[in-house]
Amino acid sequence: MIAIKTKGLTKKYKDKIAVNGIDLNIKQGELFALLGVNGAGKTTTIKMLSGLIMPTSGEIIIEDMDMKKDVFKIKEILNVSPQETAIAPNLTVKENLEFMAGVYQIKNKESKINELIKQFKLEEVLNKKAKTLSGGWQRKVSIAISLINDPKILFLDEPTLGLDVIARKELWKIIEKLKGEKTIILTTHYMEEAESLSDRIGIMASGNIIDIGTAEELIKKTKTKNFEDAFVEIATGGNL
Repeated sequence: MIAIKTKGLTKKYKDKIAVNGIDLNIKQGELFALLGVNGAGKTTTIKMLSGLIMPTSGEIIIEDMDMKKDVFKIKEILNVSPQETAIAPNLTVKENLEFMAGVYQIKNKESKINELIKQFKLEEVLNKKAKTLSGGWQRKVSIAISLINDPKILFLDEPTLGLDVIARKELWKIIEKLKGEKTIILTTHYMEEAESLSDRIGIMASGNIIDIGTAEELIKKTKTKNFEDAFVEIATGGNL
């Protein structure tokens, strides 16, 4: 089953083409990494796929619903963990979870919050204000909040940006457990992260998706020694 399908997806800002007619199929339960250098069009693509902005032209079909006609229904089945940690700094971790459960009008509010506390092992920080937490804890809480409405589709935008190695590995374990249960679209600048977590990887440059495949397939295709070299080869067209 296809969870996300785009056809000719385009976004223009005056004379600038940010996303240039991309066709994309992402399977249900797949972790799909969208990679590219700054300005490649990743963020604009994610914003369109998550319903934050509408395309200039082209189609987005999510779980058999058309983004143009069913944007509000689509937003009910997805969530985003943005690059900038989306938690209220002056609320405790528990208050953050309770607040977002209220926003989404979660019926089984207490059991869902308890499930997330257990899943993310938040017990020790539950009554601490979010602003006092380390970067790793803040990212954990941010991702926990993005799961409060039990979304079918989850966008993780640079989930481990700026974290130390241990905090990053801990988040990888959490993301690994979500694979298969959710359709996940991941953006990251860490090549090791994309290679470790992804089922497939799409590489963008100048608003176009220029290649898609598993890390192994892309390494083989470019005849390089590792995925980072493969990414550089594809993203620059071998001009580096």
